[in-house]
Amino acid sequence: MPHTTSASAPVHHCVALLIAAPASGQGKTTVTAALARWHTRQGRRVRVFKCGPDFLDPYWHQLASGAPVHNLDGWMVGMDEVRARLHAAAGEADVILIEGVMGLFDGSPTAADLAEQLGIPVLLVVDASAMAGSFGALVLGMQQYQTGVPWAGVLANRVASTMHAHMLQTSLRTPALWLGALPPLGQGKNGPLLPERHLGLVAAHELPDAMARLNTAADQLAETPLGQMGWEDWLRFSVEFPAPTAALEAPQPWLRGRTIAVASDAAFSFIYPANLDCLVAMGANLAFFSPLAGEGLPPCDALWLPGGYPELHAAALAANRSLQADLQAHVAAGKPVWAECGGMLALGQQMSDVDGQAQPLWGILPGTGQMQNKLAGLGMQQCVLQGGVLRGHTFHYSRFDCTATEVARTSRARQKAEAGKGEAVYQHGSVHASYFHAWFASHPRAVAALFGAEPLRWGDAGDAAGEEGAVASVAHALS
Repeated sequence: MPHTTSASAPVHHCVALLIAAPASGQGKTTVTAALARWHTRQGRRVRVFKCGPDFLDPYWHQLASGAPVHNLDGWMVGMDEVRARLHAAAGEADVILIEGVMGLFDGSPTAADLAEQLGIPVLLVVDASAMAGSFGALVLGMQQYQTGVPWAGVLANRVASTMHAHMLQTSLRTPALWLGALPPLGQGKNGPLLPERHLGLVAAHELPDAMARLNTAADQLAETPLGQMGWEDWLRFSVEFPAPTAALEAPQPWLRGRTIAVASDAAFSFIYPANLDCLVAMGANLAFFSPLAGEGLPPCDALWLPGGYPELHAAALAANRSLQADLQAHVAAGKPVWAECGGMLALGQQMSDVDGQAQPLWGILPGTGQMQNKLAGLGMQQCVLQGGVLRGHTFHYSRFDCTATEVARTSRARQKAEAGKGEAVYQHGSVHASYFHAWFASHPRAVAALFGAEPLRWGDAGDAAGEEGAVASVAHALS
């Protein structure tokens, strides 16, 4: 959890940029990671953040910067938490880099809203591979769309030649915004330096040459005017980060004395560091284990199976028979299990790929998973639990057909739950499972209840899950 600061804490100043784009797929993740690596190689202390819900990009940013990466979002995380984290980072770093989410003006709140509220200048990354004069029109439109957003400049990505770069540069109505042209940034001999698959980038820890890939991207960035700026020029991007106006409340020690086992490996890697911090702040002892490595369930009072890619490792997971037996014994003893997305799929009876080939899995939940070629769920979600609102999101390409009892349903941000919409929350014995990825600090007491601290009290479709009163009751349960 971040430091509990107050108005008496000092104001910090730090160079900061928010790296954004007109849309997804423009190259902002690679540019952010390349910038982090470039500054780190200069001996500077770099802290990187990611706007919105994302598990995969932060792995690359953490490798590039050598520091933990946290998520920022005005709704899911809350602006008090956002300000506290940035203030703490500014007190220990030379450079703060924030990667936006989707396009600069996409979502609610948007990355542009964050930049405007915090006074952080935007570095716009534009895929200019199929543009010439229209590049200037696009940049001008982005500038004028929300006039309160501060601007650092623009990088043209995937530029074919020096002549192409010249056409792009001369199209700008504000020449001072030009920070350079990049070749198809991140392209290596064997394809993209930061490769993708369904759900996003391949995580950095899955590639043995990940650091070499980052260094290649940083080398390419170093050839641009942005990469050739001296530190004195970078100081023009210095931002003031005041302390939060009120100290954030620490959660109660609801999990004191309880050990929570956490699956953590390539199959179960969708873990926010902030969620681990929240569990520890509530007094939990965490016991990590790797199902893929053949490890059994460590001694514990409760189990968290986070999301990830069980579909890519289904045979190896199914082969861990000793863990399957441990899970059966755990559930038979009535010990809690919270399974999110991929964790839920792994507990099912079987998983089928897009070609219909089925692989048996652990058989704890009465359900079967099917992978799909198209997106099946995406967006911010919330769930009424323990008298408040637990916030989070959903993002999956699979379908899970389950006959377990549906005890709750999530809803879109600030809306009421409706039958047949959102994500189901299933209960089967002591197991609770859903596609819903929870942001634990949004309602710590609800999370403690999921792990057995007290009996669960779910909301229903009649609860005012989206009303500000319900949201306000948990808005400060953050630290």
